[in-house]
Amino acid sequence: MAGSSSCSVSVSGSVSCKSDSGIENLICASKSLKLSLEKSKSVGLALEKAGPRLDEIRVRLPWLESAVRPIRAEKDALVAVGGHINRAVGPAAAVLKVFDAVHGLEKSLLSDPRIDLPGYLSVLKRLEEALRFLGDNCGLAIQWLDDIVEYLEDNSVADQVYLKNLKKELENLKESQNGDLDGGLLDAALDKLENEFRLLLTDNSVPLPMSSDSLGDQPCIAPSPLPVSVVHKLQAILGRLRANDRLDKCVSIYVDARSSNVRASLQALNLDYLEISVSEFNDVQSIEVYIAQWGKHLEFAVKHLFEAEYKLCNDVFERLGLDVWMGCFSKIAAQAGILAFLQFGKTVTESKKDPIKLLKLLDIFASLNKLRLDFNRLFGGDACVEIQNLTRELIKSVIDGAAEIFWELLVQVELQRQNPPPPDGSVPRLVSFITDYCNKLLGDDYKPILTQVLIIHRSWKRQSFQEKLLVNEILNILKAVELNLETWIKAYDDPMLSSFFAMNNHWHLFKHLKGTKLGDLLGDSLKEHEQYKDYYSTTFLRDSWGKLPGHLSREGLILFSGGRATARDLVKKRLKKFNEVFDDMYSKQSGWIMVERDLREKTCQLIVQAVVPVYRSYMQNYGPLVEQDASSNKYAKYTVQKLEEMLLCLYRPKPARHGSMKSPQLSGKYGNGIPDLRRTASAVV
Repeated sequence: MAGSSSCSVSVSGSVSCKSDSGIENLICASKSLKLSLEKSKSVGLALEKAGPRLDEIRVRLPWLESAVRPIRAEKDALVAVGGHINRAVGPAAAVLKVFDAVHGLEKSLLSDPRIDLPGYLSVLKRLEEALRFLGDNCGLAIQWLDDIVEYLEDNSVADQVYLKNLKKELENLKESQNGDLDGGLLDAALDKLENEFRLLLTDNSVPLPMSSDSLGDQPCIAPSPLPVSVVHKLQAILGRLRANDRLDKCVSIYVDARSSNVRASLQALNLDYLEISVSEFNDVQSIEVYIAQWGKHLEFAVKHLFEAEYKLCNDVFERLGLDVWMGCFSKIAAQAGILAFLQFGKTVTESKKDPIKLLKLLDIFASLNKLRLDFNRLFGGDACVEIQNLTRELIKSVIDGAAEIFWELLVQVELQRQNPPPPDGSVPRLVSFITDYCNKLLGDDYKPILTQVLIIHRSWKRQSFQEKLLVNEILNILKAVELNLETWIKAYDDPMLSSFFAMNNHWHLFKHLKGTKLGDLLGDSLKEHEQYKDYYSTTFLRDSWGKLPGHLSREGLILFSGGRATARDLVKKRLKKFNEVFDDMYSKQSGWIMVERDLREKTCQLIVQAVVPVYRSYMQNYGPLVEQDASSNKYAKYTVQKLEEMLLCLYRPKPARHGSMKSPQLSGKYGNGIPDLRRTASAVV
């Protein structure tokens, strides 16, 4: 077509027109502008996307700068840093490996040791070894790392921020090293072992079943109260706990468990009396039954219980040394009650003096002496010093007290002489008591003990002792009793009562000394008491009841018809006199006491023989003379049977008064402070 032109677009995007036509130029310009706008839009979008990337680059530039900074460090420093790092990494890696192993043990160590005690102890030992390794090497690893940081800092090989962070971490490691490396795992495991130790003891400690009635005379040594398998477990646990400085806690647990078991065993014996104080009883006689029990209970406790605990302590703690297991045993003995036993004995020695106390002190000494070897073996170590001291104090108090009472007995008997004799003519309490008392002191039960006590007591004073001293002293005591009797016989105003008293007491001495060791020592002089009894018996009957038949005289009684009235009057008069004398004598003597039954029955029979036959014959012959009288009861007052019954009932002791033969008391003090037997005038009654 005419006037047309062609246009083309270059590679650069410009438009060229082959036609000079204006329209075509405009078209080309329009296309060119359009292309430019699209290109600008694309550039804008590209710039918009490039912004965040620039920000990211800007943030990373400091890190990149730090990363490439070592490149700027000295070449020698860069070369050397590798060796330093290698030396530190080895120990650090080993420490980290052990730390991992420790954490791997946690599950096993937090389980119940009872399930597998040997396995538990094995794991615990591995933990201990790991902690020792950490304790030995953790510090070394930290020191190497510390050296690396110092090297990096000195040679500017690392960034300051990085170095600061490294230092902070190293400080944290150092603090951890000084604290628990295991996070408390070892303490938790040891606590579990302590609890298992306690459970093994409590589950297997069973009180010995017994009662006071089951205490026999034959001593029996109790076997070990724990099974061998349990002992082995306790030993294994002790080994680990001791290795971790927990031995004292184990000993405390053991002492509490075993002492409680012993106390439970003793509880059945009713030992409340051990807590009694001096102020709670009047004299030794009031607690005599407790003293007898004390000896049996102490022997049982020592031979059955403390002996077993002694052996068990040795079995359990033998690997730890003598001091440990002896110390443990001493604490068990003290807490279980041995001190209370000894203190009770000391309380008895502090009580008021009296002769019975001497016997009780000898009983206490005999019990202690019987257990002397056991005490020396069980409580002879340094750990038992408190028990030893209290035992020595008790023995000294027993010996001093017994010797003092024995040597004062003669003085006490002599002091009784000034008291009046008993008004009922009976055997004074002093006589009956001393007779029996001296026989006991010379008997097989007490003489060897008393001899040993006196030997020890005199040895403390550097004085010798011979057996004749003991015998002579007892004979002197008996002679003092005899002198007392002679004095009291003369003290009565009534001759009949004096003879009655003498007969009573000489027979008592003869009867209770015959066939005894004290009687054998008296020899022929003992027979004198029997002879004196016969003499005074004859005198008594002659001067008292023997005179009664004389009032029934037959003189002037002629029974013929004219003399019956006269005879009746004489019979009335003589029966009346007989009754008056009989009533007076019977009234007076019905209050007299003859303790010895054989003497009483024999004496009453003699009285009956002296009086009743005469009375019977008299009444048979002359009784009818008065029986027909209206006032016959005034004269024929007693039948023969009634008279005999009354005479046979004479001199019987009154149960309320003579039912208990207590010893004279060492009450009060006189002169030089020696206690005496005097209480009141009735002390000799």
